[in-house]
Amino acid sequence: MLAPAPGSLQIDATLGGGGHTERILEATDPDGRLLGLDADGAAVARVDGRLRARFGDRLVLRQANFHDLATVAPEAGFGAVDGCLFDLGLSSIGLADPARGFSFQHDGPLDMRMAGAADDEPSARDLVNELPEGELADLLYHYGDERRSRRIAAAIVRRRPIETTDELAGVIVSAVGRRPGGPHPARRSFQALRIAVNRELEELTASLPHAAGLLDPGGRVVVISYHSLEDGAVKRSFRDDGRLQVLTRKPVTPTDAERAENPRARSAKLRAAERIEDAA
Repeated sequence: MLAPAPGSLQIDATLGGGGHTERILEATDPDGRLLGLDADGAAVARVDGRLRARFGDRLVLRQANFHDLATVAPEAGFGAVDGCLFDLGLSSIGLADPARGFSFQHDGPLDMRMAGAADDEPSARDLVNELPEGELADLLYHYGDERRSRRIAAAIVRRRPIETTDELAGVIVSAVGRRPGGPHPARRSFQALRIAVNRELEELTASLPHAAGLLDPGGRVVVISYHSLEDGAVKRSFRDDGRLQVLTRKPVTPTDAERAENPRARSAKLRAAERIEDAA
């Protein structure tokens, strides 16, 4: 869907572990260039260490959130590009780092800020311990599709203060139980908190028009989302942007083989759009 060609200029707005960046640079060989963005400086450093020797100055990296795309891209020499990719959510590397507090499977501080603890924005710990019970329940329901949000919020308020991921996961299990062999009951609540902490929906809604504005005619923007609210925001943004032609009437989803190989991709939905010629 992105259709990167040799010599093209591309943006990976969600760098993560650099997997998409690597594949795009391979596809744009020998002289295509790519700008990779990530709010996490550690992610930027990892990708630089892994790919710099191979791709040299064809790879341009910046520590920045994709909401800064309209400013960062032109400053880096990417004011008009052929493609822009957003792979939303959390990278596997970030998920596996206990110090970041994203996962109920690894005990760590209840943080969840993608830019790290240096960020002065509220953390997941702040939301869990300070939000009124009703607001916390609404957050879990809205961002996590958690039908048991009121029961979970009440249990959290009774147990406050909660400092670690293990403590929060334990409170959720005690509130709603756990079905043998089923998904962990904390997964939706953790997702909801991560989305809220990082203002992911607001940032996405603001960033997609900026991405469209950077595209040359025929350039494409591709978004992979993992949550119905994200997918809905992408669908509306593409539909309502008069500069774009939607390429995916329905989202592209993983095949059975892809889900078996990578279970984390099971909820992925891909949408794509192409910049049309400007009106005369």
